[in-house]
Amino acid sequence: MKILAITFLLILSACSSENSPENSVRQTPVVKNYMSYFTGNNVDKITFPQGGICLMGGATENDQAMKWFLQRAGGGDILILRTSGSDGYNSYLYTSLGITVNSVETIVFKNAKANTDKYILDKINNAEAIWFAGGDQWEYISYWRNTPISEAINKAIKRKVVVGGTSAGMAIQGGFYFSAQNGTITSQEALLNPFDSKMTVSNDPFLDNAILKDVITDTHYDNPDRKGRQVTFLARIINDYKVQAKGIACDEYTSICIDEKGIARVFGNYPSKEDVAYFIVPNSEIPDNKPEIFKPNNPLEWNQGQAAINVYEIKGTSSGSNTFNLNNWKDGDGGVWKKWFVESGKLKE
Repeated sequence: MKILAITFLLILSACSSENSPENSVRQTPVVKNYMSYFTGNNVDKITFPQGGICLMGGATENDQAMKWFLQRAGGGDILILRTSGSDGYNSYLYTSLGITVNSVETIVFKNAKANTDKYILDKINNAEAIWFAGGDQWEYISYWRNTPISEAINKAIKRKVVVGGTSAGMAIQGGFYFSAQNGTITSQEALLNPFDSKMTVSNDPFLDNAILKDVITDTHYDNPDRKGRQVTFLARIINDYKVQAKGIACDEYTSICIDEKGIARVFGNYPSKEDVAYFIVPNSEIPDNKPEIFKPNNPLEWNQGQAAINVYEIKGTSSGSNTFNLNNWKDGDGGVWKKWFVESGKLKE
């Protein structure tokens, strides 16, 4: 009887434990749709950023351009947004460049579900600088376009937060952009068929940089050669949207820093390296300037007497002393004007 009584008490105790308030609700682990990597001071610091845009060609970051970017944050909080990779920017921006900032945080979006996350929105709202890393621009566009994330980023731009990006992070900055929704496209493919299914050029509202409203950017200009495809992007914009858009492009190790007055400075390693930035404008002296042959499955012809497009080429230097005025797209210092045209699907300079 004594053994039975002890056994009964043990069973009763176990049942009581399983039904106790502490164990009545089992907690489901929270699975976040993003990863965060934080460096610096957790207390938000309010400063007065100067605005501006930093565009990088896609290879190793140019230190002088990144210093320009950090300085315009006024010692505030730097936010890196990306859809792949991890915390590679944190120590570089926080300690390596010698510019004092309050914090650097990298947020990696795992999927589109993060586009309403309050934590991320608060971070965007409190940032003084926002940087878009390289990766797949279609992920940025499909995750963020027409969501609270893009809305918050655009509000940040309006309050003069400095923004920038490299590779895909540069490709999304213009009012027009190559979305890469159907994958990338080469210059040869674009020139031979301007209506290739991979030619996904859009101006659906995304990032609202006023100075880049009618601009489409491109990167990695020297590796691989992307001159031909960007010219074809411009031809598509003229055809599809009836807008004489313009182009900005960088070689891989070149950076363009645009201040709040619309003046672009070009950073690079010239003369030790041929680091070039390009400012591309359809020739406005030609009435109704558009391609002569522009049909599906036909090579592009945009010749106009070998004068279809004006291009201002600028070498990028460590001081960023060479400049171009994006207010009128005419005045530059330190560069040279060239003519580009397309003949039977081949870009010529």
